[in-house]
Amino acid sequence: MNKISSKEWLTIAYHDLQSAIILYKANHYTDSIGNDLQQSIEKILKSIMAFQNIKILKSHDLLEIYQSVKDMIYLEDDELLILALATEYFKEGRYPNPNYSLPPKEEIKEVLDFTNSLFDKVCIILEIDKSEIV
Repeated sequence: MNKISSKEWLTIAYHDLQSAIILYKANHYTDSIGNDLQQSIEKILKSIMAFQNIKILKSHDLLEIYQSVKDMIYLEDDELLILALATEYFKEGRYPNPNYSLPPKEEIKEVLDFTNSLFDKVCIILEIDKSEIV
């Protein structure tokens, strides 16, 4: 088990999460908030891979990453839907296209709450005190 590496991943995940929280409270653009949330979730899940000393996937697909760590953390079907939704927030290069739209604020709040909860859950699973991260 590699607690040091997992803490490094969780620290960066926490930074992304805190950025999303600040932007949400400031009523900022939901696409920017969504991107930060996707990045936070990705790094939270990858912290589990780091903890297990398994190769970190070079993927932004949260469901694919989850498949690699599901033996350590169980997510309900509704949480898997949030992973699928949040995966869509990551846009390579974030270029405009005909289907580009801002996620609804209520949806962003749901993903934000999930990300907060996931962060806490992973800290507990990996036996990492949040005060060591924040």
